[in-house]
Amino acid sequence: MKHVADRFVVILDANVLFPFRKRDVLLRFYHAGLFRGRWTEQILDEWTRNLLEQKPHLEDSIRSQQRAMQVHFAEAIVTGYEPLIPALNLPDPDDRHVLAAAIQCGAQHIVTENLADFPADLLEQFEIEAIDADEFLSRTFDLYPSEALAVLRSLRELYDNPPFSPPEFILDLTAKGLPKLAARVREHRDFI
Repeated sequence: MKHVADRFVVILDANVLFPFRKRDVLLRFYHAGLFRGRWTEQILDEWTRNLLEQKPHLEDSIRSQQRAMQVHFAEAIVTGYEPLIPALNLPDPDDRHVLAAAIQCGAQHIVTENLADFPADLLEQFEIEAIDADEFLSRTFDLYPSEALAVLRSLRELYDNPPFSPPEFILDLTAKGLPKLAARVREHRDFI
């Protein structure tokens, strides 16, 4: 991963780590240094557990992916957040660990698909914003368009089963829940 001191810190909630394409784009933007991603072992365990419930036949692959994330993104693991949990109040108490981790690591955003579980008025006091993955990736693209296009081009070129032409890749991003990002990429399709 490129280490860039001025890039913002975000917590990636378990629910944005699948489907695969969404996770792939997030992790590749992170690896390219477009933001500093963070999560906890608890978030990774939740992701693993939920994915295994949906796809038990892929257990070996899922566990391998979890280990790869732990190894390749070792700096992403937030620790020491547990004492903050009891003092936090969220609509779903099971999400307090995510907010606690965000506070602990100084995150500006919680990237999640469960925005209702992280009300803006409650996060405001911590100067944290909950944002869905598509909006987050779109904003990141707007901040660093050249770098983001390079990441997306290399990602598209990696896919070979099936291979994607630029228009097909853009359609796939839309189909995989990233329509805002796809709209931005569409304007630059000659570069991916």
